[in-house]
Amino acid sequence: MNSTENFRDKYINAGRIGGILVDRFYDAVQNLLMARSAELKSILEIGVGEGFSTQRIREMVPSGAHFEASEFRSDLAQIAQERNPGIRVSQESIYALTREAGSHDLILCLEVLEHLDRPQDALRELARVSRKYIIVSVPREPIWRALNLMRGKYIGALGNTPGHLQHWSTRAFRNFVEPLFRVLAVRTPLPWTVMLLEKKS
Repeated sequence: MNSTENFRDKYINAGRIGGILVDRFYDAVQNLLMARSAELKSILEIGVGEGFSTQRIREMVPSGAHFEASEFRSDLAQIAQERNPGIRVSQESIYALTREAGSHDLILCLEVLEHLDRPQDALRELARVSRKYIIVSVPREPIWRALNLMRGKYIGALGNTPGHLQHWSTRAFRNFVEPLFRVLAVRTPLPWTVMLLEKKS
């Protein structure tokens, strides 16, 4: 992982406009989650960083559904656990989740795949652990980098956020996930792509 990666600024230093964009992102996630809420008994969020996203997701979880989270970095998993005392936060790799096949009705993987050098392997592991559904998001390119440049960020890297190794347009991301999943719904809150996917048999 790139040491310059920053997982918290969009939650605590986003400013007014950035805060509105983040709120719209989570509105899209909630819309997709609620579309299948009656079927969800077990929900897992993967790659939670410091647990800011988990704070938001926990408010969306249907009554009676079990919700837990995981994070690869042990230091961030500890922070996420402290931020979400009622939620179990495990330390595990997205490439080798310590979970049985089909153990969760829904997996959320938000703002993770773009940081990975082996996103295909990660997607296969998500498919293994999911019983049926996944909600996944990535930055929508090239809009993401264009917006960074417009606000004077990462100019030397042509607007690429530190740590972003993968770059997908909405169409390209759809092509990436379709070998393993059916795309049930797509939301594009600026500047993200968010998809509800169903695992293929």
